[in-house]
Amino acid sequence: MKVGVVGANGYSGIELIRLLLNHPQIKLEMLISHSTKGEQLQNIYSHLSGIVEKTLEDFDADELAARTEVVFFATPAGISKDLLPECLKRGLICIDLSGDFRLKDPQEYADWYHKDPADAALLNDAVYGLSEINRRQIQGANFISNPGCYPTATLLGLAPVLKNKIIDLSSIIVDGKSGISGSGKKAIIGNLFSEVNENVKAYKLGQHQHTPEIEQTIEEISGEKHAITFTTNLIPMTRGLMCTIYATLEQGFSTRELLDHYEKFYENSPFVRIRPLGTWPSTKEVLGSNFCDIGLNVDGRTRRLTIVSVIDNVVKGAAGQAVQNLNIIKEWDEQTGLAFTPIYP
Repeated sequence: MKVGVVGANGYSGIELIRLLLNHPQIKLEMLISHSTKGEQLQNIYSHLSGIVEKTLEDFDADELAARTEVVFFATPAGISKDLLPECLKRGLICIDLSGDFRLKDPQEYADWYHKDPADAALLNDAVYGLSEINRRQIQGANFISNPGCYPTATLLGLAPVLKNKIIDLSSIIVDGKSGISGSGKKAIIGNLFSEVNENVKAYKLGQHQHTPEIEQTIEEISGEKHAITFTTNLIPMTRGLMCTIYATLEQGFSTRELLDHYEKFYENSPFVRIRPLGTWPSTKEVLGSNFCDIGLNVDGRTRRLTIVSVIDNVVKGAAGQAVQNLNIIKEWDEQTGLAFTPIYP
């Protein structure tokens, strides 16, 4: 199957290329980048010398339709909403890694992203690509809105207790920590080495654009609408994301009982790994992989559940989940092109 990648020169785009090169069913046909069109990709990313010898092209929906069957959009917010509909009209499978089609309410997108929203009809057509939770909807779909990195870790951590009314939804607190690559390739003063090294800082408190995405999906899973407390922190590393999630249990459960529940819930999900009793995951243990590792602890004194959920923000939080969704759409083995171990140390 021939595919195109729009936004091929960004971090999510270059990670997509790495994964797709190792996918036995895929041939990389077109690499699109408006800002660097005409340049050789290997001249921008020297690590691809002798591996990918392709010239970056400008976006042309007719050319994509003639040469590809699937298009990944790894673009910043505000771009795919204008380009992607042209590919849908031409019968292409479209998988969007940006936030343009995640929120079903156009006004919420305008309020949180501070950009004009996509067409409301298209928002309803987009299937939210949280692979482990929405497999049935993803199968056979032609338009996927890939989840954000923080929502992926948070929602996979919460889903088993959301579906079974195990927690008080009004008590949810999410403390998120992400590496620098989560903010993309664009030069930002706050991301300079001298600003980030030996430093941890909170950002976008009460304003992070992933907040309504998390709340929207919590409502879809649980059937109840609730606001959450969501904080984000930048940590001095390139890759990795950890969400530590707190919630009050509605009734008494032990850690062992909830671990059994999680293991059963994810028994057919090869990329979700539940940690044994008394152990919790770290970001290094999923580096470069499509795994989401989850650990739990119940504090009997406070009846508070703590969930630790870690992912590689560029893989499971972006490119890896996008490839996983394509595998589900085409009914290939879900692990095709993604069955590699994390990088350690």
